[in-house]
Amino acid sequence: MDQLDEMRLFVRVAELESFSRSAEQLAIPKATLSAAIRRLEERMGTRLLQRTTRRVQLTTDGQLCYARCRDLLADMEEFGGLFRQEGQISGQLRVDMPSRMARHLVIPALPALLAAHPDLQLMLSSTDRRVDLVREGFDCVVRVGALEPSSLVARPLGQYRQINCASAGYLAAHGLPQSLADLAGHRLVHYGTGLGRGEPGFEYLGEDGRPATLPMTVSLTVNDSESYLAAARAGLGIIQMPRVGVEALLASGELVSILPQWQAPPLPIHALYAHRRQLAPRVQLFIHWLAGLLADAQEVDSEPVAL
Repeated sequence: MDQLDEMRLFVRVAELESFSRSAEQLAIPKATLSAAIRRLEERMGTRLLQRTTRRVQLTTDGQLCYARCRDLLADMEEFGGLFRQEGQISGQLRVDMPSRMARHLVIPALPALLAAHPDLQLMLSSTDRRVDLVREGFDCVVRVGALEPSSLVARPLGQYRQINCASAGYLAAHGLPQSLADLAGHRLVHYGTGLGRGEPGFEYLGEDGRPATLPMTVSLTVNDSESYLAAARAGLGIIQMPRVGVEALLASGELVSILPQWQAPPLPIHALYAHRRQLAPRVQLFIHWLAGLLADAQEVDSEPVAL
């Protein structure tokens, strides 16, 4: 194992703050990882990590070393691809995105991407929870909706236009609403990333173009998109979500689009990644590819991506 390998292992441990999680992610024995970090500390002549029973923390020297290692490794990756044929991308890429985007938009298009770049090793996590990009070792994450404040770099990819819909069975039982006032006699399925969080209500754009929320009776609160859709199909109430992935249900009549004149505000789509002096070519490739994929989707308002 050379010094560059030791630096890569050190960066991963520093980001995950754990030898156990790092060894598991890297698929190497924990003892091998610990020995590599000790050798790097011997080379540097200083302690880089402070080990405790609960976590691993960078020392003052370790913080300086981490920043320099990260930049050097990025430079080495760029140097390694200096004379590759144009467009040839390789390496492991770890990405996280919402489950419905992965299932209905990204995975069906992946064969063409991976055929064009056979040396690209994509590890795709699809979940609706907010993963910690740095601690969990992702190269980038894709987020739909408003972003929380963070130190991550956010690149806009577009916006999902939303629709209001409910099951045909629910509408047969409760009536088809024709106006916002009609919603007083209806129920809503509420989606929140954290149970009990978020302001429940029917969201819409007012006549002045500003977002507004109409309080409604909530029948159920869920925190993942598949449960949200399942609740609507079960007749539990009205939902508001992107049309992508529900086209077949709308075409069959199982779900019915309602109140098209009172649509919820569009959901912004961003790619997020940790600040790097030089973004890895494989990350640039994926972000540009995904932006193009979103631009081709009928229910997405796309935006140009500048890296």
